Amino acid sequence: MLGNITDKIRLLFRKERESYLCFYRILGFYPRNIELYKQALLHKSVSIREGKGKLLNNERLEFLGDAILDAVVGDIVYKKFPGKREGFLTNTRSKIVQRETLNEVAVKIGLDKLIKYTARQSSHNSYMCGNAFEALIGAIYLDRGYRACKKFMEERIINQYLNLNKISRKEVNFKSGLIEWSQKNKFIIAFELIAQDMDQEQSPIFETQVMVENIPAGKGRGYSKKESQQEAARYTMAMIKSDPQFIDAIFVAKAEREKAKDGLGEKEGAIISDVSEEIMPEEVFADEERIISQAESSAFPAEKNL
Repeated sequence: MLGNITDKIRLLFRKERESYLCFYRILGFYPRNIELYKQALLHKSVSIREGKGKLLNNERLEFLGDAILDAVVGDIVYKKFPGKREGFLTNTRSKIVQRETLNEVAVKIGLDKLIKYTARQSSHNSYMCGNAFEALIGAIYLDRGYRACKKFMEERIINQYLNLNKISRKEVNFKSGLIEWSQKNKFIIAFELIAQDMDQEQSPIFETQVMVENIPAGKGRGYSKKESQQEAARYTMAMIKSDPQFIDAIFVAKAEREKAKDGLGEKEGAIISDVSEEIMPEEVFADEERIISQAESSAFPAEKNL
């Protein structure tokens, strides 16, 4: 309380009073280093050069905010649902920090009106607002620390815009989440049907293997191709979260693929069918549901992306 009063007094002598007031309406406090918050809203399409010639935009803050947001939301969810299992907590956190949720929240708090970007970029980047929100969290962390990030998420975001009980009952579409991860990070993935047999009652069982940059990832079995793909995607997301050797392998494979490009502007996309058809982002999200339901019993380290 005293801190905000002091900040208000200082505000009277600042040149950029309107900018400080604008951020105050969103954050609930006045920035100390306003340049961090301006950078958080600077899309790479309008990067500016620092004195040393380095490009300045919000990508580094987005990286930092991504990590801080995971920790903060994990902290909040852990305390909100005492006694719940790890899988439930992980799934609930992933639904809050997923790009779709962050996009919606960013628009609700008016962040979309403050982002600086080129007009051309706006039609090609459906996650620009969510990315800027993560960058904003990074700016808050550098400016005010972890407690301020947690207070902002609890008081200004979750309490006002997100119903945790409702969110926790929704399930994640793991395949859709994996596809989104691959698109954001420019990895090529494929869902390959590797086996099909019968159970004791002669019902068909399908087994799917996910390949990331031709590196074997998670396997899944189910009574339909879709079910087996969801299970394979679930295990793949677990590997992405917790298997450093797998991460190293797919980054090396990706680097080798990019190095081998012949300069013809090869497009990168996610391969999501068992026939290895390459699909670009707009096609993926036209065909895939963004979010559906997952039972509390699935305990796994999940991905990002209500």
